[in-house]
Amino acid sequence: MLGFPLLSVLIFLPLIAALLIALLKGEHVAKHARAVALTASSIVLILSLYMLVHFVPSQPGFQFVERAEWFPALGIAYHLGVDGISLFFIVLSALLTPICILASWESITMRVREYMVAFLILESLMIGTFAALDAILFYVFFEAVLIPMFIIIGVWGGARRVYSAFKFFLYTLLGSVLMLLAVLYMISQAGTADIPTLMTTMFSPDVQIWLWLAFFASFAVKMPMWPVHTWLPDAHVEAPTAGSVILAGVLLKMGGYGFLRFSLPMLPDATEFFTPFIFALSVIAIIYTSLVALVQKDMKKLIAYSSVAHMGFVTLGIFTLNQQGIEGAIFQMISHGIISGALFLCVGVVYDRLHTRDLDRYGNLAVNMPVYAAVFMILMLGSVGLPGTSGFVGEFLSLLGAFQVNTVVATLAGLGVVLGAAYMLLLYRKIIFGPKVHDDAASLPDLTPREFALFLPLVILVIWLGIAPSYILDRVGPSVQNLLTHYHDKLSTDQSVDESTSP
Repeated sequence: MLGFPLLSVLIFLPLIAALLIALLKGEHVAKHARAVALTASSIVLILSLYMLVHFVPSQPGFQFVERAEWFPALGIAYHLGVDGISLFFIVLSALLTPICILASWESITMRVREYMVAFLILESLMIGTFAALDAILFYVFFEAVLIPMFIIIGVWGGARRVYSAFKFFLYTLLGSVLMLLAVLYMISQAGTADIPTLMTTMFSPDVQIWLWLAFFASFAVKMPMWPVHTWLPDAHVEAPTAGSVILAGVLLKMGGYGFLRFSLPMLPDATEFFTPFIFALSVIAIIYTSLVALVQKDMKKLIAYSSVAHMGFVTLGIFTLNQQGIEGAIFQMISHGIISGALFLCVGVVYDRLHTRDLDRYGNLAVNMPVYAAVFMILMLGSVGLPGTSGFVGEFLSLLGAFQVNTVVATLAGLGVVLGAAYMLLLYRKIIFGPKVHDDAASLPDLTPREFALFLPLVILVIWLGIAPSYILDRVGPSVQNLLTHYHDKLSTDQSVDESTSP
């Protein structure tokens, strides 16, 4: 579209930088590794913003398309493209990676070269997941993301890092084996792995049920949905700060993206059949994990459980199967990526100073850390969904879509907003305004210029997207409308075929 393979550059530039870092030698390896990683990830961010500027909002189809035959006999190709649904996830991945590298600048002192290599490979795979338009290519990227994140948690994590890393790996891998079987079956029936072609391929309603369940096994764990969410708190608690930022900011969104890219357009009958089931799981996730978050003493665990609750709003919005609900789900994923990532950075700031995440060790930070208190307040209010922040728009649209479908489900989900306000306000009051517990906690230094620079773009985005959500919605809307039109057309066609073949 613009005369050069932009998406391929976004995917392979971090890989080239990772290779360059791996080849570094000498006494200043750590310093050079950080510089190369930051430079490469910054270039990727600039190119992703270039893509965002040149994206045509009114065009619902795929843009910046690249295609090269890979295994022609099997119908498998190197096929990339971006639409309104995937656009902002690529930009989010490109934004959070340099922030994570900067956040690790001083806190990571062991195996710095390997750490930077792992993060750059992770960036490549995340962007590849959202850009892939071939089912096998998507699967390769989708699963390969596990490897660098497994290493990041397992090598640079906390005391129980090995247990948490293996739990994360096994949970996500188990569901993905079923997804691979489903993809292979669909390819055998359609004769191609091309995602746009698979969207138009008719599968019988009986087969759709099994295919949908296979995809659900993978996407539900990645989200994560209740009750397969138990790996997430452990992974967050043990992961280094930057690992938690990427895990919450991008990796959790891959499940929701998978539902939108595969389950809805390819398997409409099964989607309609399982919608009440998804609603039930979403409501349980929103209410139950919010109650669990209320009693947490570990700051990271509290934010991790809040992520499960927020992802409940996402699945609720996606399966309302209407414009407001799906737009709200996508907006909620983008907003949560920014807010939750920034909240984990907030925990990292005080953890680096005091080396504990125990809520009872903190109190009265507002006196010595006023800038930190102000930043934390904006992010906390965004997480609560205060009008004027990005968190409000996603939750409001998801609930609006749900009210059009089922008022009972929407009302129960609305309780999650109240509970969300309760646990986030309790967290903030305890840390920032609570009584002075220990002199060392009360005398912590405020944000450094480097730390402030990390938070600034995220805080600006939280406020800007809350005030002007149309920037995202205008670009997401046509693709969502196209998805819903395709869904309803295919659903009616499947049903008419089913009726004509029934005795």
